[in-house]
Amino acid sequence: MAEIQRFTPIKKRLGAVADYFGVAIDTSDSEIEITGLSSNSKSIDAGEIFIALPGAKTHGSAFIQTAVERGARAVITDNSGANPLQHLEIPVLVVPNPRSQIGFLSDWFFDSPSRSMYVAGITGTNGKTTTTYLLNQIWQFADFLNGLIGTVGIKIGEDFYPTTHTTPESDVVHRILSVMQEQHIRAVAMEASSHALVQHRVDGVHFSVAGFTNLSQDHLDFHGDMESYFQAKRRLFTGEISDFAFINIDNEYGVRLAKEISIPLGTLSMHNKKATWYFESIESDGKGHEVVIRGEGGQLIEGHINLLGSYNLENCLLAVAIAAHSGVDPLVIGQSLSTLTGAPGRLERIANGQEFTALVDFAHSPDAVSKVLKTAREITKSRLIGILGCGGDRDKTKRPLMGKALYEGCDVAIFTSDNPRNEDPASILEEMTVGLSLGENQKVIVERAAAIEYATRIAKPGDTVIVLGKGHETGQEINGVKTPFSDQAELRKAIANLK
Repeated sequence: MAEIQRFTPIKKRLGAVADYFGVAIDTSDSEIEITGLSSNSKSIDAGEIFIALPGAKTHGSAFIQTAVERGARAVITDNSGANPLQHLEIPVLVVPNPRSQIGFLSDWFFDSPSRSMYVAGITGTNGKTTTTYLLNQIWQFADFLNGLIGTVGIKIGEDFYPTTHTTPESDVVHRILSVMQEQHIRAVAMEASSHALVQHRVDGVHFSVAGFTNLSQDHLDFHGDMESYFQAKRRLFTGEISDFAFINIDNEYGVRLAKEISIPLGTLSMHNKKATWYFESIESDGKGHEVVIRGEGGQLIEGHINLLGSYNLENCLLAVAIAAHSGVDPLVIGQSLSTLTGAPGRLERIANGQEFTALVDFAHSPDAVSKVLKTAREITKSRLIGILGCGGDRDKTKRPLMGKALYEGCDVAIFTSDNPRNEDPASILEEMTVGLSLGENQKVIVERAAAIEYATRIAKPGDTVIVLGKGHETGQEINGVKTPFSDQAELRKAIANLK
């Protein structure tokens, strides 16, 4: 992520990097000046070390030529990556399992930036993005200069940078934190995905607090089973990584996590008054919720939350608890509640003069689909028309569960493509609809734009059209090629064509 750079580069000698690993190098190479680290050959800047990591399909050493052409001064890799580099003219540092060491190296290289800020790491199947966005907004309201790292992008104060991963590679994470430190960021909200935790992408980051939202089936193509998925999330809640934890105990995995970890913690619940943080009262008005929140030590926070759905109340409660823990005055938190908005692509309303409600949401797990449709039902006067697909090359076991959730949660269910990637879209749709009795109120429309167009064409006043699965995404990947595609843009275009 070459565009996110410090104003004043950090400089270290290659000899110091070699000493960090306990690797011997030629004396003549020891004084080479190193100004950065990067595991992406395309984003290397002159003077940096290229980190050639083993990948799922290709070893990073295959991209060494690009890194050298861009000015890489040295390479860090493992034995398998070093073999093709024997005649390379720049130094090669060979270390065992570099992926497990790069996060800690990056923390050392950038002088431990996370320790100079309040860093909140949020993990869980659903709610990570919304929680970090709400926390970001509370901090903004409280005049805390803050940053955000997550699915939708990276924010450093008022600056925004798009990203491709929920949690970037560890060298990128520490570079971003270093830039935030230089710009005097006080607090950071970061999503910590299960992939990132297993792949060491947050290693070396010191979290002031770790937050747990929930856990339900997702990513089993990667983790294999729910126990492994849970253990991946659990990694964030150790004393080596985090100082404190806030855990939602309204789900079985949250209850288990709260019992198993040894770091100090606070619990959260919608209604359980034995929790550290809970809602003392919730008054819903169709547009949001008037709430009274009771916190640790009897703290009382009151206000109106302009977000739909009980799951968003859970997200907000976690954001409120972390904000209070970070030092925001409870009175200020209460004043901020009415200003909060959801993250892009999370129950996002699309208004283009139509007489029906149109929504876009990122829900892409069975539990998330069910919860979002339940919320959409609460604001729908007539029919609920849902559109959903499942991504290719991802967890196949959740496809029939997501299809069933759409089938049962909507009056009109439209099954379509998401990101087919390298799979046949028709095959994915067959797996989504297996066992379902499709009638006139269920349609299979392979092309996503056509599915959206059909939904808007049949929608009547009082109906709700909700497009699920892609949320904030601006592309669709088919056979390895990503083309521009936005659910929001397609909805607006389809609605405009009705006039």
